[in-house]
Amino acid sequence: MKPLTVIGFLGSTLDASKFGPSRWNKWRPSVGVTMHEDLRVDRFLLIHGSPHSRLAAYVAEDIASVSPETSVELRLLDFTDPWDFEEVYGKLLDFARAEPFDPELEDYLVHITTGTHVAQICLFLLTEARYLPGRLLQTQPERGSINPAGMWNTIDLDLSRYDSIATRFAVASAESASFLKSGIDTRNAAFNRMIDEIERVALRSKAPILLVGPTGAGKSLLARRIYELKKSKHQVAGPFVEVNCATLKGDGAMSALFGHRKGAFTGAVADRPGLLRAADKGMLFLDEIGELGLDEQAMILRAIEDKRFLPVGSDKEAASEFQLIAGTNRDLGEAVAAGAFRDDLYARLNLWTFTLPGLADRREDIEPNLDYELDRFAEREGDRASFNKEARQRYLSFATAPDARWPGNFRDLAASVTRMATLSPKGRIDVECVNAEIARLQRLWSAQTDDGAGVLAEILNTAALAEIDPFDRVQLAETIRICRNSRSLSEAGRTLFAASRTRRSTANDADRLKKYLARFGLDWGSVSQS
Repeated sequence: MKPLTVIGFLGSTLDASKFGPSRWNKWRPSVGVTMHEDLRVDRFLLIHGSPHSRLAAYVAEDIASVSPETSVELRLLDFTDPWDFEEVYGKLLDFARAEPFDPELEDYLVHITTGTHVAQICLFLLTEARYLPGRLLQTQPERGSINPAGMWNTIDLDLSRYDSIATRFAVASAESASFLKSGIDTRNAAFNRMIDEIERVALRSKAPILLVGPTGAGKSLLARRIYELKKSKHQVAGPFVEVNCATLKGDGAMSALFGHRKGAFTGAVADRPGLLRAADKGMLFLDEIGELGLDEQAMILRAIEDKRFLPVGSDKEAASEFQLIAGTNRDLGEAVAAGAFRDDLYARLNLWTFTLPGLADRREDIEPNLDYELDRFAEREGDRASFNKEARQRYLSFATAPDARWPGNFRDLAASVTRMATLSPKGRIDVECVNAEIARLQRLWSAQTDDGAGVLAEILNTAALAEIDPFDRVQLAETIRICRNSRSLSEAGRTLFAASRTRRSTANDADRLKKYLARFGLDWGSVSQS
């Protein structure tokens, strides 16, 4: 067997006693450790402060008398405030790093019975982190006995040795992941792996989370479930505040987010706390964060990093402690390259980025989500609907087919189920009802085809549209979509010519876009306001 070393604090109260034979009728933890026949201690590193040097020497002498084979090494360690967690942990960490521990040659037990509660917690943490490479030693007096040795037991922090504990951790983790999925038994392997990772990040990190995905992919629902999971674990106490940044335009964006003082501008008849302050101690979900202006982005960045911001019209900063989740259906990397999104904010958000796939990329999850939407309908309307066997097979065959586009993703599916459940005769969805819904979806999707006809028909008459080649229609439609999602002609130009502009010494993207639109008799006003 390897030699055994015990590491522990001198107990300034428990180890103290009057000199004389009567002291052997009292349980003294540090002395008692060395009195067990089944626990041979070869070395004892006894940590003490300067005020207790005499007691430490006294205890060392008693250990020598009951266990001559035990070598006691006194370690002087003074604390300015023994209840200051930061100081105690820091000095014990320095102590652990300075000791020449060698687990290959020695076994170690870390005695956590003596010392202040802060010291005991720090010894536990240092052992868990393997700075102290041993097991925990817990001692206590023997009930109904004057045995000065007391009782002892050890705790090995390697949880892999305890199957039942490891199993409970695995079950708890699986329950959390299921909660994030709203209890839906999803089958897409990549999505399930992503949810498992989100579960670990959500419970172990306070850093911002970025959810990327198309409209209707479930970013808002997932953000709220993350909040509810953290709240159930007592990691947040404040509310969940959701903001659609696409609705924040102009001067009102600053006021809505950061608040304002009375009289800050015309119409500011009272103080407004703002949404960031409303999210204090809770979670802020900024959906479509790519729609924020650069000024708002700068203030959001400071609020994330410093937990402080300046309300409109105020000379005094406000504070709010919140966790941020951001959502976007844009490629923020491209927006940074185009100058439409701050690179420093993107770097802050990009620590934890999760891309939610659309429904068309998770066809195996349509069936469990179908059942989930039926349950939601029953809960919402108080009236349960269900498929007959043939109708269910018909709907799933259509929904999971390769040509089923689902452009609105889960919102499309939810709306589809709601229509069928509402129109079903006596709550029973039959084949006739399903066929009618399939025809409706096909009409809706054909009106949203990617050839640009729908977008162009809004701003061009039939004669003008007929003059444009199909090749040009797709390009023009995409240009119009980007213009509508941009705040200015210059921003739209930067987005459209993001790649080629990097290869030019000078760039006038706005003029280039202006000339392109003019080819079709269009201008910025006609395409951005339609």
